[in-house]
Amino acid sequence: MAEPAVTGTWRLVIDTPIGKQHAVLELSTQDGVLRGVAKDDKHGDEIPLTDLALDGDRLTWAQSIRRPMRLNLTFDVTITGDELTGRAKAGRLPSSKVSGHRVTPV
Repeated sequence: MAEPAVTGTWRLVIDTPIGKQHAVLELSTQDGVLRGVAKDDKHGDEIPLTDLALDGDRLTWAQSIRRPMRLNLTFDVTITGDELTGRAKAGRLPSSKVSGHRVTPV
């Protein structure tokens, strides 16, 4: 089975203990390498993704955020077409449900 095309702009909702957080994920490929940034429209932050890996329909990455508090996050999601679901983990905090949809493919 071929790996799904994951490039494009994704709108994410992370259901955290302090409420739903919204982010925009932009995924692209450059010279065959998957790259990405997360954007927080509310605070205007743009955070590069690290450890970005695609294995079949499973996408994982890490990122650091500054707002609403400083956290190092890890994401583990499953891509199905233009939808994604999975979990985000921040240190010792309980994992949070992540959902999203692609709004623009690349």
